[in-house]
Amino acid sequence: MLRREFLQTAAGVMTAAPRGAKRPNVMIILADDMGFSDAGCYGGEIDTPNLDSLAARGLRFTNGYSTARCGPSRSSILTGYYAQQTASDVMTPGNIPAYTRFFPQYMKPLGYRTYHSGKWHIRFHPLARTGFDHSYTLLDQNRFFTPKAHLLDDQPLPPPKPSDGFYGTIAIADHAVDFLKQHQREHARDPFFFYLAFTSPHFPLQALQQDIDLYKDRFAEGWDVSRARRHERLRRMGIVNCGLSKLEPGIFPPWNTKADDQLRQIGPGEVHNAVPWTSLTDEQRRFQRTKMAIHAAMITRMDREIGRVLAQLKAMRSFDDTLIFFVSDNGASAEIMIRADGHDPAAPPGSARSHLCLGPGWSSAANSPFRLHKSWVHEGGIASPWIAHWPNGIKDHGKLRHDACHFIDFLPTALEVAGSNAAAAKPDGAPTMPGRSLVPALGKGRVTRDYLYFHHNRNRAIRQGDWKLASIGAEGPWELYNLADDRAEQVNLAQQEPQKTSAMASLWQQTEDTFVKTREAAAPAKWEQLKPAS
Repeated sequence: MLRREFLQTAAGVMTAAPRGAKRPNVMIILADDMGFSDAGCYGGEIDTPNLDSLAARGLRFTNGYSTARCGPSRSSILTGYYAQQTASDVMTPGNIPAYTRFFPQYMKPLGYRTYHSGKWHIRFHPLARTGFDHSYTLLDQNRFFTPKAHLLDDQPLPPPKPSDGFYGTIAIADHAVDFLKQHQREHARDPFFFYLAFTSPHFPLQALQQDIDLYKDRFAEGWDVSRARRHERLRRMGIVNCGLSKLEPGIFPPWNTKADDQLRQIGPGEVHNAVPWTSLTDEQRRFQRTKMAIHAAMITRMDREIGRVLAQLKAMRSFDDTLIFFVSDNGASAEIMIRADGHDPAAPPGSARSHLCLGPGWSSAANSPFRLHKSWVHEGGIASPWIAHWPNGIKDHGKLRHDACHFIDFLPTALEVAGSNAAAAKPDGAPTMPGRSLVPALGKGRVTRDYLYFHHNRNRAIRQGDWKLASIGAEGPWELYNLADDRAEQVNLAQQEPQKTSAMASLWQQTEDTFVKTREAAAPAKWEQLKPAS
Protein backbone atom coordinates (compact mmCIF):
# COMPACT_ATOMS: atom_id res chain seq x y z
CA MET A 1 0.00 0.00 0.00
CA LEU A 2 1.21 3.50 -0.80
CA ARG A 3 2.12 5.40 2.35
CA ARG A 4 2.23 8.92 0.93
CA GLU A 5 -0.82 11.03 1.66
CA PHE A 6 -0.81 12.64 -1.80
CA LEU A 7 0.04 11.55 -5.31
CA GLN A 8 1.38 13.74 -8.12
CA THR A 9 -0.92 13.68 -11.15
CA ALA A 10 -0.12 14.37 -14.75
CA ALA A 11 -1.89 17.72 -14.35
CA GLY A 12 0.67 18.74 -11.74
CA VAL A 13 -1.66 18.93 -8.74
CA MET A 14 -1.39 16.85 -5.61
CA THR A 15 -4.59 14.86 -5.23
CA ALA A 16 -5.86 12.57 -2.53
CA ALA A 17 -4.28 9.21 -1.99
CA PRO A 18 -6.24 5.93 -1.99
CA ARG A 19 -8.64 5.11 0.82
CA GLY A 20 -6.85 4.67 4.11
CA ALA A 21 -4.66 7.74 3.71
CA LYS A 22 -5.84 11.01 5.24
CA ARG A 23 -7.83 13.01 2.79
CA PRO A 24 -7.56 16.82 2.52
CA ASN A 25 -10.09 19.02 4.22
CA VAL A 26 -12.33 21.17 2.01
CA MET A 27 -13.63 24.63 2.96
CA ILE A 28 -15.90 26.84 0.85
CA ILE A 29 -16.05 30.47 2.02
CA LEU A 30 -18.95 32.40 0.54
CA ALA A 31 -19.48 36.16 0.56
CA ASP A 32 -22.92 37.66 -0.07
CA ASP A 33 -23.41 40.37 -2.74
CA MET A 34 -19.68 41.15 -3.02
CA GLY A 35 -18.66 42.62 -6.36
CA PHE A 36 -16.15 41.04 -8.73
CA SER A 37 -13.56 43.78 -8.14
CA ASP A 38 -14.16 44.65 -4.46
CA ALA A 39 -11.23 42.69 -3.00
CA GLY A 40 -7.72 44.05 -3.27
CA CYS A 41 -6.52 40.97 -5.13
CA TYR A 42 -9.22 41.64 -7.75
CA GLY A 43 -8.36 45.30 -8.27
CA GLY A 44 -10.44 46.93 -5.53
CA GLU A 45 -9.63 49.66 -3.00
CA ILE A 46 -11.01 47.67 -0.05
CA ASP A 47 -8.56 46.27 2.49
CA THR A 48 -8.69 42.46 2.28
CA PRO A 49 -5.27 41.27 3.49
CA ASN A 50 -6.38 37.72 4.29
CA LEU A 51 -8.02 37.17 0.91
CA ASP A 52 -5.02 38.78 -0.77
CA SER A 53 -2.72 36.37 1.08
CA LEU A 54 -4.79 33.36 -0.03
CA ALA A 55 -4.61 34.62 -3.62
CA ALA A 56 -0.86 35.25 -3.44
CA ARG A 57 -0.21 31.70 -2.24
CA GLY A 58 -2.94 30.11 -4.31
CA LEU A 59 -4.79 30.74 -7.56
CA ARG A 60 -7.27 33.29 -8.85
CA PHE A 61 -9.85 32.15 -11.39
CA THR A 62 -10.87 34.90 -13.80
CA ASN A 63 -13.94 33.21 -15.30
CA GLY A 64 -15.76 31.92 -12.22
CA TYR A 65 -19.56 32.09 -12.19
CA SER A 66 -22.46 32.11 -9.76
CA THR A 67 -26.15 31.94 -10.63
CA ALA A 68 -26.81 35.71 -10.08
CA ARG A 69 -28.79 35.32 -6.83
CA CYS A 70 -28.39 34.14 -3.23
CA GLY A 71 -30.65 31.06 -3.11
CA PRO A 72 -29.87 29.44 -6.47
CA SER A 73 -26.15 29.89 -5.90
CA ARG A 74 -26.34 28.08 -2.57
CA SER A 75 -28.43 25.36 -4.15
CA SER A 76 -25.78 24.82 -6.84
CA ILE A 77 -22.98 24.68 -4.28
CA LEU A 78 -24.73 22.25 -1.96
CA THR A 79 -26.28 19.87 -4.52
CA GLY A 80 -23.84 19.94 -7.45
CA TYR A 81 -26.74 20.67 -9.84
CA TYR A 82 -28.17 23.80 -11.38
CA ALA A 83 -30.97 25.21 -9.23
CA GLN A 84 -33.53 24.33 -11.93
CA GLN A 85 -32.57 20.67 -11.53
CA THR A 86 -33.35 20.41 -7.80
CA ALA A 87 -35.46 23.44 -6.76
CA SER A 88 -34.03 23.00 -3.28
CA ASP A 89 -33.51 26.68 -2.55
CA VAL A 90 -36.14 29.16 -1.43
CA MET A 91 -36.15 31.06 -4.73
CA THR A 92 -36.57 28.33 -7.37
CA PRO A 93 -40.16 27.10 -7.82
CA GLY A 94 -40.98 23.43 -8.30
CA ASN A 95 -40.84 20.10 -6.52
CA ILE A 96 -37.62 18.86 -4.98
CA PRO A 97 -36.88 15.59 -6.81
CA ALA A 98 -36.09 12.44 -4.87
CA TYR A 99 -32.60 12.23 -6.39
CA THR A 100 -31.55 15.44 -4.58
CA ARG A 101 -28.64 15.02 -2.19
CA PHE A 102 -26.49 17.60 -0.42
CA PHE A 103 -22.77 18.06 0.09
CA PRO A 104 -22.58 16.27 3.47
CA GLN A 105 -24.42 13.25 2.07
CA TYR A 106 -21.66 12.83 -0.51
CA MET A 107 -18.75 13.50 1.85
CA LYS A 108 -19.77 11.58 4.97
CA PRO A 109 -19.48 8.13 3.32
CA LEU A 110 -15.89 9.11 2.47
CA GLY A 111 -15.12 9.64 6.15
CA TYR A 112 -15.65 13.40 6.38
CA ARG A 113 -17.12 15.38 9.23
CA THR A 114 -19.27 18.26 7.91
CA TYR A 115 -19.90 21.75 9.29
CA HIS A 116 -21.81 24.88 8.35
CA SER A 117 -21.82 28.39 9.76
CA GLY A 118 -23.72 31.36 8.32
CA LYS A 119 -26.45 32.07 5.83
CA TRP A 120 -28.59 29.19 4.54
CA HIS A 121 -31.45 29.91 2.05
CA ILE A 122 -32.30 26.23 1.52
CA ARG A 123 -35.86 25.01 2.15
CA PHE A 124 -35.09 22.98 5.26
CA HIS A 125 -32.68 23.04 8.17
CA PRO A 126 -29.04 21.96 7.87
CA LEU A 127 -28.98 18.98 10.24
CA ALA A 128 -32.47 17.58 9.79
CA ARG A 129 -32.38 17.06 6.03
CA THR A 130 -28.90 17.71 4.63
CA GLY A 131 -26.62 15.87 7.05
CA PHE A 132 -24.32 18.51 8.53
CA ASP A 133 -22.82 17.39 11.83
CA HIS A 134 -22.97 20.89 13.26
CA SER A 135 -24.46 24.13 12.01
CA TYR A 136 -24.87 27.72 13.10
CA THR A 137 -27.65 29.09 10.87
CA LEU A 138 -28.29 32.82 10.63
CA LEU A 139 -31.80 33.02 9.19
CA ASP A 140 -32.34 36.78 9.61
CA GLN A 141 -30.50 38.62 6.82
CA ASN A 142 -32.12 41.97 7.66
CA ARG A 143 -30.37 42.68 10.95
CA PHE A 144 -26.62 42.43 11.48
CA PHE A 145 -26.74 43.59 15.13
CA THR A 146 -30.00 42.13 16.46
CA PRO A 147 -31.17 39.18 14.31
CA LYS A 148 -34.50 37.72 15.34
CA ALA A 149 -33.88 34.21 14.01
CA HIS A 150 -30.75 32.08 14.30
CA LEU A 151 -30.20 28.42 15.09
CA LEU A 152 -27.53 26.21 16.59
CA ASP A 153 -27.81 22.63 15.36
CA ASP A 154 -31.36 23.41 14.14
CA GLN A 155 -32.47 24.64 17.57
CA PRO A 156 -33.52 28.29 18.03
CA LEU A 157 -31.16 30.59 19.89
CA PRO A 158 -32.43 33.61 21.84
CA PRO A 159 -32.31 36.82 19.80
CA PRO A 160 -29.39 39.00 20.90
CA LYS A 161 -30.11 42.26 22.65
CA PRO A 162 -28.62 45.59 21.52
CA SER A 163 -26.44 45.54 24.65
CA ASP A 164 -24.94 42.13 23.78
CA GLY A 165 -22.45 43.53 21.28
CA PHE A 166 -23.55 40.99 18.67
CA TYR A 167 -22.51 41.40 15.04
CA GLY A 168 -23.46 38.72 12.53
CA THR A 169 -20.13 38.48 10.72
CA ILE A 170 -18.26 37.96 13.97
CA ALA A 171 -20.82 35.41 15.22
CA ILE A 172 -20.46 33.34 12.05
CA ALA A 173 -16.70 33.20 12.54
CA ASP A 174 -17.08 32.52 16.29
CA HIS A 175 -19.12 29.41 15.62
CA ALA A 176 -16.78 28.32 12.84
CA VAL A 177 -13.83 28.51 15.22
CA ASP A 178 -15.78 26.64 17.90
CA PHE A 179 -16.69 23.84 15.49
CA LEU A 180 -13.07 23.55 14.36
CA LYS A 181 -11.84 23.39 17.95
CA GLN A 182 -14.36 20.67 18.73
CA HIS A 183 -13.29 18.79 15.60
CA GLN A 184 -9.68 18.93 16.76
CA ARG A 185 -10.59 17.62 20.20
CA GLU A 186 -12.90 14.82 19.14
CA HIS A 187 -12.25 13.97 15.46
CA ALA A 188 -8.70 15.08 14.69
CA ARG A 189 -8.05 11.99 12.56
CA ASP A 190 -11.02 12.67 10.30
CA PRO A 191 -11.03 15.12 7.39
CA PHE A 192 -13.74 17.76 7.32
CA PHE A 193 -15.88 19.72 4.89
CA PHE A 194 -16.74 23.26 6.03
CA TYR A 195 -19.31 25.53 4.40
CA LEU A 196 -18.66 29.04 5.75
CA ALA A 197 -21.33 31.38 4.39
CA PHE A 198 -21.07 35.02 5.45
CA THR A 199 -23.94 37.48 5.05
CA SER A 200 -21.62 40.40 4.27
CA PRO A 201 -21.86 42.72 2.43
CA HIS A 202 -25.57 42.05 1.71
CA PHE A 203 -27.91 44.91 2.59
CA PRO A 204 -28.80 46.47 4.94
CA LEU A 205 -25.46 48.25 5.04
CA GLN A 206 -24.66 47.84 8.72
CA ALA A 207 -21.15 47.78 10.13
CA LEU A 208 -19.12 48.47 13.24
CA GLN A 209 -18.32 52.17 13.48
CA GLN A 210 -14.60 51.50 13.93
CA ASP A 211 -14.61 49.70 10.58
CA ILE A 212 -16.58 52.45 8.83
CA ASP A 213 -14.09 55.04 10.10
CA LEU A 214 -11.31 53.31 8.12
CA TYR A 215 -13.00 54.42 4.91
CA LYS A 216 -14.13 57.93 5.84
CA ASP A 217 -12.69 59.68 2.76
CA ARG A 218 -11.57 56.79 0.56
CA PHE A 219 -14.46 56.99 -1.89
CA ALA A 220 -14.82 60.77 -2.10
CA GLU A 221 -13.86 60.80 -5.79
CA GLY A 222 -16.96 58.77 -6.65
CA TRP A 223 -17.91 55.70 -8.61
CA ASP A 224 -16.71 56.90 -12.02
CA VAL A 225 -13.13 57.26 -10.77
CA SER A 226 -13.39 53.98 -8.84
CA ARG A 227 -14.62 52.12 -11.93
CA ALA A 228 -11.82 53.47 -14.10
CA ARG A 229 -9.09 52.67 -11.56
CA ARG A 230 -10.38 49.16 -10.90
CA HIS A 231 -10.54 48.50 -14.63
CA GLU A 232 -6.95 49.67 -15.04
CA ARG A 233 -5.72 47.50 -12.17
CA LEU A 234 -7.63 44.45 -13.44
CA ARG A 235 -6.04 44.82 -16.87
CA ARG A 236 -2.61 45.26 -15.33
CA MET A 237 -3.13 42.12 -13.22
CA GLY A 238 -4.12 40.17 -16.34
CA ILE A 239 -7.54 39.32 -14.91
CA VAL A 240 -9.41 41.01 -17.79
CA ASN A 241 -8.50 42.23 -21.25
CA CYS A 242 -11.78 43.96 -22.11
CA GLY A 243 -12.91 47.56 -22.04
CA LEU A 244 -14.95 49.19 -19.28
CA SER A 245 -18.73 48.84 -19.49
CA LYS A 246 -20.84 51.96 -19.71
CA LEU A 247 -23.14 53.08 -16.93
CA GLU A 248 -26.76 52.15 -17.63
CA PRO A 249 -28.97 54.59 -15.69
CA GLY A 250 -32.17 53.16 -17.18
CA ILE A 251 -31.64 49.63 -15.80
CA PHE A 252 -32.28 48.90 -12.13
CA PRO A 253 -34.34 46.38 -10.12
CA PRO A 254 -38.06 46.88 -10.69
CA TRP A 255 -38.64 47.06 -6.93
CA ASN A 256 -36.55 50.26 -6.90
CA THR A 257 -39.43 52.06 -8.62
CA LYS A 258 -40.99 53.36 -5.40
CA ALA A 259 -38.50 56.19 -5.58
CA ASP A 260 -40.57 58.95 -4.06
CA ASP A 261 -41.55 56.88 -1.04
CA GLN A 262 -37.98 55.70 -0.47
CA LEU A 263 -36.57 59.18 -0.86
CA ARG A 264 -38.96 60.45 1.79
CA GLN A 265 -37.72 57.76 4.19
CA ILE A 266 -34.02 57.82 3.33
CA GLY A 267 -33.57 61.47 2.38
CA PRO A 268 -32.41 63.54 -0.58
CA GLY A 269 -28.94 61.98 -0.63
CA GLU A 270 -30.24 58.74 -2.15
CA VAL A 271 -29.77 58.06 -5.88
CA HIS A 272 -31.81 55.43 -7.68
CA ASN A 273 -29.92 55.36 -10.98
CA ALA A 274 -26.36 54.71 -12.11
CA VAL A 275 -25.79 58.26 -13.33
CA PRO A 276 -22.43 60.03 -13.73
CA TRP A 277 -20.94 61.10 -10.41
CA THR A 278 -20.54 64.65 -11.70
CA SER A 279 -24.32 64.94 -12.04
CA LEU A 280 -24.91 64.50 -8.29
CA THR A 281 -25.46 67.28 -5.81
CA ASP A 282 -22.94 67.83 -3.02
CA GLU A 283 -25.41 66.28 -0.56
CA GLN A 284 -25.82 63.20 -2.75
CA ARG A 285 -22.06 62.79 -3.10
CA ARG A 286 -21.54 62.93 0.67
CA PHE A 287 -24.30 60.41 1.28
CA GLN A 288 -23.23 58.03 -1.49
CA ARG A 289 -19.59 57.92 -0.45
CA THR A 290 -20.74 57.12 3.09
CA LYS A 291 -22.72 54.14 1.77
CA MET A 292 -19.68 52.82 -0.06
CA ALA A 293 -17.61 53.26 3.10
CA ILE A 294 -20.07 51.02 4.97
CA HIS A 295 -20.01 48.43 2.16
CA ALA A 296 -16.21 48.41 2.33
CA ALA A 297 -16.26 48.20 6.14
CA MET A 298 -18.48 45.10 5.94
CA ILE A 299 -16.04 43.42 3.56
CA THR A 300 -12.99 44.31 5.63
CA ARG A 301 -14.66 42.93 8.76
CA MET A 302 -15.49 39.73 6.89
CA ASP A 303 -11.85 39.49 5.80
CA ARG A 304 -10.70 39.88 9.42
CA GLU A 305 -13.07 37.15 10.57
CA ILE A 306 -11.87 34.89 7.77
CA GLY A 307 -8.41 35.54 9.17
CA ARG A 308 -9.51 34.22 12.56
CA VAL A 309 -10.80 31.03 10.97
CA LEU A 310 -7.54 30.62 9.05
CA ALA A 311 -5.60 31.16 12.28
CA GLN A 312 -7.56 28.33 13.88
CA LEU A 313 -6.73 26.05 10.95
CA LYS A 314 -3.07 26.90 11.45
CA ALA A 315 -3.31 26.26 15.19
CA MET A 316 -4.74 22.82 14.40
CA ARG A 317 -1.95 22.23 11.87
CA SER A 318 -4.67 21.71 9.27
CA PHE A 319 -4.08 24.81 7.14
CA ASP A 320 -1.66 23.21 4.68
CA ASP A 321 -3.97 20.23 4.31
CA THR A 322 -7.14 22.23 3.55
CA LEU A 323 -8.40 23.08 0.06
CA ILE A 324 -10.03 26.51 0.50
CA PHE A 325 -12.23 28.24 -2.04
CA PHE A 326 -13.47 31.82 -1.69
CA VAL A 327 -16.31 33.10 -3.90
CA SER A 328 -19.26 35.52 -3.84
CA ASP A 329 -22.83 34.29 -4.34
CA ASN A 330 -23.53 36.90 -7.04
CA GLY A 331 -22.50 40.35 -8.14
CA ALA A 332 -23.02 43.49 -6.09
CA SER A 333 -26.61 44.59 -5.69
CA ALA A 334 -28.35 47.58 -7.27
CA GLU A 335 -31.34 47.11 -4.97
CA ILE A 336 -32.74 49.93 -2.88
CA MET A 337 -35.39 48.87 -0.39
CA ILE A 338 -36.31 49.16 3.28
CA ARG A 339 -37.17 46.05 5.28
CA ALA A 340 -37.31 44.76 8.83
CA ASP A 341 -37.14 47.56 11.41
CA GLY A 342 -37.23 50.30 8.80
CA HIS A 343 -34.84 53.21 8.43
CA ASP A 344 -34.30 56.01 10.89
CA PRO A 345 -32.70 58.91 8.96
CA ALA A 346 -31.52 60.38 12.26
CA ALA A 347 -29.53 57.23 13.13
CA PRO A 348 -25.82 57.05 12.27
CA PRO A 349 -25.47 55.48 8.81
CA GLY A 350 -24.51 51.83 9.18
CA SER A 351 -25.97 51.45 12.66
CA ALA A 352 -28.70 49.00 13.67
CA ARG A 353 -31.45 51.60 13.23
CA SER A 354 -30.38 52.45 9.67
CA HIS A 355 -31.37 50.47 6.59
CA LEU A 356 -29.38 51.47 3.53
CA CYS A 357 -28.53 49.64 0.29
CA LEU A 358 -25.55 50.01 -2.02
CA GLY A 359 -27.60 51.04 -5.05
CA PRO A 360 -26.83 50.94 -8.80
CA GLY A 361 -24.09 53.57 -8.87
CA TRP A 362 -21.70 51.87 -6.47
CA SER A 363 -22.88 48.44 -7.60
CA SER A 364 -21.62 49.34 -11.06
CA ALA A 365 -18.24 50.14 -9.50
CA ALA A 366 -18.16 46.99 -7.37
CA ASN A 367 -18.83 44.87 -10.46
CA SER A 368 -16.23 46.66 -12.60
CA PRO A 369 -15.52 46.27 -15.42
CA PHE A 370 -18.64 44.25 -16.12
CA ARG A 371 -22.18 45.12 -17.03
CA LEU A 372 -25.23 45.14 -14.71
CA HIS A 373 -25.80 43.74 -11.23
CA LYS A 374 -27.11 40.97 -9.00
CA SER A 375 -30.12 39.10 -10.47
CA TRP A 376 -29.11 39.82 -14.08
CA VAL A 377 -27.12 37.14 -15.89
CA HIS A 378 -24.87 39.56 -17.71
CA GLU A 379 -21.32 39.40 -16.38
CA GLY A 380 -21.87 41.93 -13.57
CA GLY A 381 -24.49 39.65 -12.03
CA ILE A 382 -22.75 36.30 -12.36
CA ALA A 383 -18.96 36.86 -12.46
CA SER A 384 -17.46 35.99 -9.07
CA PRO A 385 -14.04 36.54 -7.52
CA TRP A 386 -12.74 32.99 -7.13
CA ILE A 387 -9.72 32.11 -5.03
CA ALA A 388 -8.33 28.59 -4.54
CA HIS A 389 -5.72 27.90 -1.84
CA TRP A 390 -4.17 24.56 -0.85
CA PRO A 391 -0.50 24.49 0.24
CA ASN A 392 -0.21 20.70 -0.06
CA GLY A 393 -1.94 20.64 -3.45
CA ILE A 394 -1.36 23.90 -5.33
CA LYS A 395 2.24 24.64 -6.27
CA ASP A 396 1.67 27.39 -8.86
CA HIS A 397 1.39 30.25 -6.37
CA GLY A 398 -0.10 33.61 -7.28
CA LYS A 399 -1.10 32.61 -10.79
CA LEU A 400 -4.31 33.05 -12.74
CA ARG A 401 -6.59 30.42 -14.23
CA HIS A 402 -8.81 31.40 -17.13
CA ASP A 403 -10.88 28.20 -17.25
CA ALA A 404 -14.64 28.86 -17.10
CA CYS A 405 -16.02 27.42 -13.86
CA HIS A 406 -19.33 27.47 -11.99
CA PHE A 407 -20.63 26.74 -8.50
CA ILE A 408 -21.81 23.32 -9.79
CA ASP A 409 -18.09 22.42 -9.94
CA PHE A 410 -17.45 22.48 -6.20
CA LEU A 411 -18.94 19.08 -5.45
CA PRO A 412 -17.13 17.18 -8.26
CA THR A 413 -13.89 18.86 -7.16
CA ALA A 414 -14.35 17.89 -3.52
CA LEU A 415 -15.23 14.34 -4.48
CA GLU A 416 -12.07 13.97 -6.54
CA VAL A 417 -9.70 15.26 -3.88
CA ALA A 418 -11.48 12.96 -1.43
CA GLY A 419 -10.71 9.94 -3.60
CA SER A 420 -14.08 9.50 -5.34
CA ASN A 421 -15.75 11.02 -8.41
CA ALA A 422 -19.10 12.43 -9.45
CA ALA A 423 -20.08 9.43 -11.57
CA ALA A 424 -19.53 6.97 -8.74
CA ALA A 425 -21.29 9.17 -6.19
CA LYS A 426 -24.36 10.03 -8.28
CA PRO A 427 -27.59 8.84 -6.65
CA ASP A 428 -29.66 6.23 -8.46
CA GLY A 429 -32.06 7.85 -10.89
CA ALA A 430 -30.30 11.20 -10.82
CA PRO A 431 -29.21 12.94 -14.02
CA THR A 432 -25.50 13.23 -14.69
CA MET A 433 -23.95 15.99 -12.62
CA PRO A 434 -23.41 19.00 -14.89
CA GLY A 435 -20.27 20.24 -13.11
CA ARG A 436 -16.62 19.48 -13.74
CA SER A 437 -13.82 18.80 -11.28
CA LEU A 438 -11.43 21.74 -11.03
CA VAL A 439 -8.55 19.52 -9.94
CA PRO A 440 -6.78 19.79 -13.34
CA ALA A 441 -6.84 23.60 -13.10
CA LEU A 442 -5.35 23.45 -9.60
CA GLY A 443 -2.28 22.04 -11.31
CA LYS A 444 -1.13 22.59 -14.89
CA GLY A 445 -4.17 21.13 -16.64
CA ARG A 446 -7.35 22.58 -18.10
CA VAL A 447 -11.04 22.26 -17.34
CA THR A 448 -13.16 21.79 -20.44
CA ARG A 449 -16.93 21.78 -20.81
CA ASP A 450 -19.59 22.06 -23.49
CA TYR A 451 -21.38 25.10 -22.07
CA LEU A 452 -22.66 26.88 -18.97
CA TYR A 453 -26.34 27.72 -18.49
CA PHE A 454 -27.93 30.62 -16.59
CA HIS A 455 -31.54 31.48 -15.78
CA HIS A 456 -32.72 33.71 -12.99
CA ASN A 457 -35.62 36.12 -12.58
CA ARG A 458 -36.51 35.51 -16.25
CA ASN A 459 -33.04 36.67 -17.30
CA ARG A 460 -31.35 34.12 -19.55
CA ALA A 461 -27.81 33.31 -20.71
CA ILE A 462 -25.63 30.54 -22.03
CA ARG A 463 -21.83 30.53 -22.44
CA GLN A 464 -20.23 28.24 -25.01
CA GLY A 465 -16.48 28.64 -25.26
CA ASP A 466 -15.83 32.37 -25.59
CA TRP A 467 -19.32 33.03 -26.94
CA LYS A 468 -22.10 34.19 -24.67
CA LEU A 469 -25.79 34.67 -25.44
CA ALA A 470 -27.85 36.69 -22.95
CA SER A 471 -31.17 38.44 -22.60
CA ILE A 472 -32.75 40.82 -20.13
CA GLY A 473 -36.05 39.16 -19.29
CA ALA A 474 -37.82 36.34 -21.08
CA GLU A 475 -39.16 38.70 -23.73
CA GLY A 476 -35.93 40.62 -24.20
CA PRO A 477 -34.02 40.10 -27.45
CA TRP A 478 -31.04 37.80 -27.42
CA GLU A 479 -27.66 39.55 -27.29
CA LEU A 480 -24.48 37.81 -28.50
CA TYR A 481 -21.00 38.65 -27.24
CA ASN A 482 -17.50 37.34 -27.87
CA LEU A 483 -16.03 37.22 -24.39
CA ALA A 484 -12.51 36.66 -25.70
CA ASP A 485 -12.12 40.44 -25.87
CA ASP A 486 -15.53 41.78 -24.78
CA ARG A 487 -16.46 40.49 -21.33
CA ALA A 488 -17.83 43.98 -20.69
CA GLU A 489 -20.58 42.99 -23.18
CA GLN A 490 -20.50 46.23 -25.14
CA VAL A 491 -20.65 44.97 -28.75
CA ASN A 492 -23.78 42.96 -29.52
CA LEU A 493 -23.03 40.62 -32.44
CA ALA A 494 -26.47 38.98 -32.65
CA GLN A 495 -27.35 40.54 -36.02
CA GLN A 496 -23.90 39.83 -37.45
CA GLU A 497 -24.00 36.18 -36.33
CA PRO A 498 -27.63 35.06 -36.80
CA GLN A 499 -26.81 31.35 -37.12
CA LYS A 500 -24.73 31.26 -33.94
CA THR A 501 -27.40 33.26 -32.14
CA SER A 502 -30.12 30.85 -33.26
CA ALA A 503 -28.08 27.74 -32.41
CA MET A 504 -27.18 28.97 -28.93
CA ALA A 505 -30.75 30.08 -28.26
CA SER A 506 -31.95 26.59 -29.19
CA LEU A 507 -29.37 25.01 -26.91
CA TRP A 508 -30.47 27.24 -24.02
CA GLN A 509 -34.13 26.31 -24.54
CA GLN A 510 -33.33 22.60 -24.89
CA THR A 511 -31.34 22.72 -21.65
CA GLU A 512 -34.10 24.60 -19.82
CA ASP A 513 -36.77 22.15 -21.01
CA THR A 514 -34.66 19.12 -20.11
CA PHE A 515 -33.92 20.37 -16.62
CA VAL A 516 -37.53 21.17 -15.83
CA LYS A 517 -38.99 18.01 -17.39
CA THR A 518 -36.45 15.73 -15.70
CA ARG A 519 -37.05 17.32 -12.31
CA GLU A 520 -40.83 17.23 -12.58
CA ALA A 521 -40.85 13.66 -13.92
CA ALA A 522 -38.86 12.41 -10.94
CA ALA A 523 -40.60 11.25 -7.80
CA PRO A 524 -40.87 14.12 -5.34
CA ALA A 525 -38.53 13.95 -2.40
CA LYS A 526 -39.82 12.56 0.84
CA TRP A 527 -38.21 13.66 4.04
CA GLU A 528 -36.98 10.19 4.87
CA GLN A 529 -35.25 10.07 1.49
CA LEU A 530 -33.23 13.16 2.42
CA LYS A 531 -31.74 11.77 5.59
CA PRO A 532 -27.94 11.85 5.82
CA ALA A 533 -26.13 8.93 4.30
CA SER A 534 -24.80 6.58 6.95
